[in-house]
Amino acid sequence: MSQYSDRVEKQRQKIAAEEWANGVKSIHAHSMDSLWYDTRPQDTENGQSVLDVQYNSGLVKREFSDGDYVYLGSELTGTELVNEYIRNNECKRVYICSQVWYNIHYAQN
Repeated sequence: MSQYSDRVEKQRQKIAAEEWANGVKSIHAHSMDSLWYDTRPQDTENGQSVLDVQYNSGLVKREFSDGDYVYLGSELTGTELVNEYIRNNECKRVYICSQVWYNIHYAQN
């Protein structure tokens, strides 16, 4: 069965990345028109405030005070999404595990 382990791992990562993509990366309430993703500076003219919710997928949902919203940015999909998921999750897990291992084996001496 080891001939399928790479396929199984890729599918596991794909499913995990798709679930992770819906998570919130940041929330920002503001009235600025100079954010890197902002293609709609008119939304904050005259000091109007908006609420930007950035998702792990790369999309930003901009909510207005009247309840309306628009999406900014582009959504990561496929290989790009999986690579971003790995970069933000699995690589950090390896780093943390290696730090714990180091502390157990070397920091005690």
